[in-house]
Formats: sequence, structure tokens, C-alpha cells
Amino acid sequence: MDLQAAKMIGAGLAAIGMIGAGIGVGNIWASMIASVARNPAARGEVSGFAFIGFAVTEAIALFALLIAFLILFV
Repeated sequence: MDLQAAKMIGAGLAAIGMIGAGIGVGNIWASMIASVARNPAARGEVSGFAFIGFAVTEAIALFALLIAFLILFV
């Protein structure tokens, strides 16, 4: 197998981690919307936790993207 082809396959496999992060972000916002719809008074408490969860989940997606770029260009 050619080295360039192996890099492309490895980067594609590393980018799969971004799919899970996208699903996780969707779950976070869906849960926040559902909880605020049930109890609008708890919006202040819930939104803080939702933003923390969003940031952590997006950090995982950025790590996956970073690894994919490292495989491609290093």
C-alpha cells in the first residue's frame, strides 16, 4: 500500500470521532430544550450545564480533527 493512501485511510478513520461529537451535541441541545419546555423556571440552571457539556463535546471533535490533520500533514 502506498504511504499516501495509508495516510488518507488513517485520517478518514480519525475523523469518525467527529460523528460521535455531532450526535452528542444534538443530544445535549435536545435535552436542554425538553427540560426547559417542562420547567421554564429552571432555564438558568440548565443552560449553564448545557454549555459546559457542549464545550466538552466540541473539544473531543476538535481533538479528532487535530489527529486527522496530523496524520495527513506530518
